Amino acid sequence: MTGFALTVWAWQVTGQATALALVGFFGFVPIMLLSPMAGALVDRYSRKKIMMLADFAAGVPTVVNLLLYMSGSLQIWHLFITLSVSGAFQAFHFPAYSAAVTMMIPKKHYARASGMLSTANFASGIFAPIVAAALLAIIGIAGIMLIDIFSFLFAIGLLAFAKIPQPPATESGLKSRGSIWKESAYGFRYIYERKGLLGLQLSFFCFNLFATLSGVLLAPMILARTADNYLVLASVGSAASVGGVVGSVIVSSWGGPKRKIHGLILGLCGVGAFTSLLGIALLGADYNVVIWMAVSFATTVFVTFANSSSQAIWQSKVAPDVQGRVFATRALIAQISAPASMLIAGPLADRIFEPAMMPGGSLATTFGGLTYVGPGAGIALIFVITGVLGVLIGVFAYASPAVRSIEDTLPDHDANAKISPEVSEVLVKTDTHQVEE
Repeated sequence: MTGFALTVWAWQVTGQATALALVGFFGFVPIMLLSPMAGALVDRYSRKKIMMLADFAAGVPTVVNLLLYMSGSLQIWHLFITLSVSGAFQAFHFPAYSAAVTMMIPKKHYARASGMLSTANFASGIFAPIVAAALLAIIGIAGIMLIDIFSFLFAIGLLAFAKIPQPPATESGLKSRGSIWKESAYGFRYIYERKGLLGLQLSFFCFNLFATLSGVLLAPMILARTADNYLVLASVGSAASVGGVVGSVIVSSWGGPKRKIHGLILGLCGVGAFTSLLGIALLGADYNVVIWMAVSFATTVFVTFANSSSQAIWQSKVAPDVQGRVFATRALIAQISAPASMLIAGPLADRIFEPAMMPGGSLATTFGGLTYVGPGAGIALIFVITGVLGVLIGVFAYASPAVRSIEDTLPDHDANAKISPEVSEVLVKTDTHQVEE
């Protein structure tokens, strides 16, 4: 809700896609920079306590933004700073909860668990835009941020009651121990030595390069196309979240395909295809919000297929006591292209594609009257292009033998030789870096 409200506020203040893209950039860069060190600390200390601390610290900037807004002092550059602080602590959250899930359930349910986590995430997204759009007229941005403050405190309270075991020591974990810098670099070495995992992450690196372009431009595209109608933006966002819930429920109940790589590639190609279709729909001469919502719905259904299948592969292949480091590096490789996309997305839209798709612009060809020309059309064309590129990346990834056969050529972590339970117990009890719950 806060993200939606601040997006609308930033658009109304600046009217530029560049400003919204920079907000995303400053929120993401700290996550990227701190991920390797965060992963090392996650493997050293209690994952539960790290998640609680990360949630609390990431919520503090909301309090700062609220105070600035209520005093009439909030400016765009304030969001750059507060979101950077929030992102710095969120860098610890992904590796901590991903590694925690591995210790809480059997391997055969990894994909289902990922689907359930996605269900929770997308379910909140269904109501957040609609409720935020309605409350903006009643309690304003300040009221929405106040609700946010109470919500993250409540979430931390729930987490306090969760039982999250610490992993036993394994051979991989013992070999990786050393200084914080050595352990931070371990994730890179681990992935580099396994061609299947490396190929998988390079595919996500390329895919996210283009997916981020469309992601940060969605709000300005719809707001420009609809003359700042944030109710339409809320409807499209909620439809996307409904698709995420439906896809997550399917994965949770079904468990995904037996070969997870098939679900992953299907997800990537599906996301790319429907991203292009959303751009085409927005370029249609007729204003049809229902079609926009339907395509957004389908896009996130495929997002859940890709994410749950990928998560299941990684949780099966990587030893639990090094997952913090490896998963942090995994996220870094997959998303390191995103900051570049965020920086170029705004200028690409504001200075090149949008002017080119205005009446009289160099690309403003009507194609028999079927193509819309005007505000938002240039960004819609970017969606068409990035979606096609996303499909091609999925196809090329599946064409790679290392990626396609990753489940056969790379053994599961529980198939490797393990140290004895007695030695493992001694190591855990004597290791000052391990904190037992």
